Amino acid sequence: MAHVVIIGGGFAGVWSAAGAALARERADGDADLRITLIAPNEHLVLRPRLYEPEPDLAKVELRRILGPIGAGHLRASVSTIDTDRRTLVADGEEIGYDRLVLAAGSRLVRPHDLPGAERLFDIDTLDGARRLTGYLRHREDYTAVVVGAGFTGLEAATALAARGRVLLVDRSQVVAAQLGPGPREEIEAALDELGVERRLGTTVTEVGEGHAVLSDGTKVEADAVVWSVGMRASELTRQICDELDHLGRIPVDRRLRALPEVFAAGDTAAAAFDAEHTVMQACQHATPLGKVAGYNAAADLLGVPLRDFTPGPYVTCLDLGGAGGIFTRGWDRRVMASGTDGKEIKTRINQAIHPPVDDAEKILAAADRVHIELPFFPRDEEKTTPAA
Repeated sequence: MAHVVIIGGGFAGVWSAAGAALARERADGDADLRITLIAPNEHLVLRPRLYEPEPDLAKVELRRILGPIGAGHLRASVSTIDTDRRTLVADGEEIGYDRLVLAAGSRLVRPHDLPGAERLFDIDTLDGARRLTGYLRHREDYTAVVVGAGFTGLEAATALAARGRVLLVDRSQVVAAQLGPGPREEIEAALDELGVERRLGTTVTEVGEGHAVLSDGTKVEADAVVWSVGMRASELTRQICDELDHLGRIPVDRRLRALPEVFAAGDTAAAAFDAEHTVMQACQHATPLGKVAGYNAAADLLGVPLRDFTPGPYVTCLDLGGAGGIFTRGWDRRVMASGTDGKEIKTRINQAIHPPVDDAEKILAAADRVHIELPFFPRDEEKTTPAA
């Protein structure tokens, strides 16, 4: 029996399994094909929601997605991939594959040479978010230092500002440098409204008990220091390809093939979005990447025509806590909605990234939707609600 193996239980991995099941269904449904997803945890973690005050709400049981579509789940961690032999090792067990989808995701790059690094908090993983919320849950008027004024840092800082003082630190001379100038005015206004202080052109050089030291020598009060700087693809990419991009991702073609028997999806894939841009390490792209990679891995074995990766228009949505939110369109990030309207769109998108569960028909129908138009205004009746 032919075997499609998927490494990773995040958005890209889960949707790869659904995509593979969809291709199997289109090959008359009774095709002789086994689908196995390998991931150590029993939940899909909705990583974009981990800044919220109750991180345990940001998870979905994998069995409720994989079970209905006839995909298996091996709870293990992959250590070795042998592309010549088409095998991998997961928790010491050797497993063979006919097609492989690497969807192992990315991780926060922690500064191990930073004095006091063990005191750092993060919201990169469910355990990390639990640790932070548990530490601050019963504290009032705490002081938090957030390192990094990008997507994650801004959402963490504005959420934390609801109950404490927040200092936002970034090496750049401007807030949200990676977002460009488009939404900067609205972001700055939101930070001012929430009283979030900024120290730009600097970073944290030491974390102590109840304090942090900045690169300009300033010692600041800090009940918690939250690190949100730097993401890198899974180290497993090095076992597939020697020529990775600056984020450690594998170059793939328009059908997301990295090698004849290997496809890549999500944060491990350096896929072209268009002629000028490469996909972002975000669920907005991980979801359609997974749908296409999984579909193609199975279709390649079943004689079903393969699909090209054709993502919907690029958008961004940013939660700014009590100051609302921002929704932008295009790679220049034109602000389409802010404040309450931006918050409403962000809330809708946070709800929409939950995959369907317990219903094979709905899961496979969602796997078939790759090009998705997201709304640019919450009351625009001509646009459809975003779908995972």
